[in-house]
Amino acid sequence: MTNWHIPDNLRERYLAGTLEPAPAMSVEAHLERCASCRAAIPYEPGWLEDSWRRLESRLVPGPRPSPAERILRHGGVPDHLARLVAATPTMSRAWLVAVVAALAFAVLAAREAPELMPVFLVVAPVLPLAGIALAYGPRVDPAHELMAATPMAGPRLLLARAVAVLVAATGLAAIAAPLLPAPPGLSAAWLLPSLAAGSGCLALSRRLPVPIAAFAMGGLWLAIVGTGLVLSGPLAAFGPPAQLGYAGVALLLILRIRKASTS
Repeated sequence: MTNWHIPDNLRERYLAGTLEPAPAMSVEAHLERCASCRAAIPYEPGWLEDSWRRLESRLVPGPRPSPAERILRHGGVPDHLARLVAATPTMSRAWLVAVVAALAFAVLAAREAPELMPVFLVVAPVLPLAGIALAYGPRVDPAHELMAATPMAGPRLLLARAVAVLVAATGLAAIAAPLLPAPPGLSAAWLLPSLAAGSGCLALSRRLPVPIAAFAMGGLWLAIVGTGLVLSGPLAAFGPPAQLGYAGVALLLILRIRKASTS
């Protein structure tokens, strides 16, 4: 019981949402103890029940995890990390279908016209970059604000989701590569460029927004391919010297990312 009650002007400001945080918290603490003041606060029971139902559907985990989450757990990934990775916006059915469609188009083009073989080699490293660009950020992730309040926020969450995107896109490209009308060495020539481009995107994302970093690395990759085409032919960007360069760049960037993530 209390001898003090909320004045009318204070109650009106509270209902209008114009009170500062500290007075609003004081009013709410008083409402918990005072039935008379609670009765003076109007509310709609139906609206309140709907609000709690929506919150419960978002906050309370479902009875069964998704297939991707179960696969990650069976692979030894901790439960909390498996849920975060499985909730990556990019890892949606629509994105995976788009990746399969792009790879299928590149493979069919190469089989119908072998001179278009470089199309597949150029497209394969770009797909993971697009996935990373859509894996993290307030504009693409509905739960970004909620994730930002967790210890996994920031670079750690981006790194976990980017690795998941790289693995998924690389796995799909690896399945498509044997269908190409080319020797195994050439069919796999996209692997190191893809790793170098993805690592570069993650390194740049420490200084630039993720979509801009991905766009920059995609532009750099296309510039490398275009320069090789002008100087030495369509496959110049995939030859042994270029592959050694991609491997060196990827190794340096991975070491830098690892050092930054542990500091």
